Amino acid sequence: MQADGPRACRFGRRWYLNNESWHPSVPPFGEMKCIRCWCVSGETHCQRQECPPAACASPARRDNPCCAKCRRECQGSPDLPPPPWAQTGSG
Repeated sequence: MQADGPRACRFGRRWYLNNESWHPSVPPFGEMKCIRCWCVSGETHCQRQECPPAACASPARRDNPCCAKCRRECQGSPDLPPPPWAQTGSG
């Protein structure tokens, strides 16, 4: 027998419609913001947010709690010019 349409998915105690996505809630941890689940024809698929590797010794998770990023250092940063008081002048 063939189904009438796309099937819903059950995750925990909740049902989700086909093509619906959500952040799963897993007791005792609660909502998992770094994981996204979605329903495809009655099957639940979940994936952790992929993060690029941080290229520093002490990455921080400020703007995005899922992915660590390097903090921009003021002193010695190639992106920023030195502050005016740190420049030496011959005058």
